[in-house]
Amino acid sequence: MIDTTDFKKGLKVELEGKPYVVLTSTFTNPGKGSAFVIARMKNLETGQVLERTFKSGVSTNATTPDLEEKEMEYTYSDMDGFNFLDQSNFETIHLTTEQVGDDKVYLMEGSKVIVLYYKGRPISIEHPHFIFIKVAETDPGLKGDTASGAMKKAIMETGLIVRVPLFIKEGETLKIDTRTGDYVERANLDKK
Repeated sequence: MIDTTDFKKGLKVELEGKPYVVLTSTFTNPGKGSAFVIARMKNLETGQVLERTFKSGVSTNATTPDLEEKEMEYTYSDMDGFNFLDQSNFETIHLTTEQVGDDKVYLMEGSKVIVLYYKGRPISIEHPHFIFIKVAETDPGLKGDTASGAMKKAIMETGLIVRVPLFIKEGETLKIDTRTGDYVERANLDKK
């Protein structure tokens, strides 16, 4: 059993026979009555997000899920979903469009991802926190406009839409945070 004091962002739990990842955990002490923890959790199989309230400081009915992580390389997509190659044994696995969900906009041929297995079957993927993607389409860059803080829309080569500073031009490679989908900086490919 997992205690409510252990609930924090990124914790993977099994609740009512389903695997979840904790998105947020908020401790509340109302002053009158007992304290409680409100946890927002995402179902790792379906992507559904739910909010549960647990009495603080007591064991919950949440347990540690039977999860396994394997690093794989994204190879290609087809009509039914996405295909990944296990570099250790060259086995190909297939995940449906629903299993990959919104993470598809971070997939580029040859990119490394973590495929999450639940009870021996693949259910979802996890990206590195930062990836490098090329800008496919944006309005022309404005020379000298670097300090105003104004932003414009850029469409990346994978279809991801990001708000970027006005000086960013088509063809540039950007560092993107996969947890938020936000622009971080121009990629200095020498440091990569």
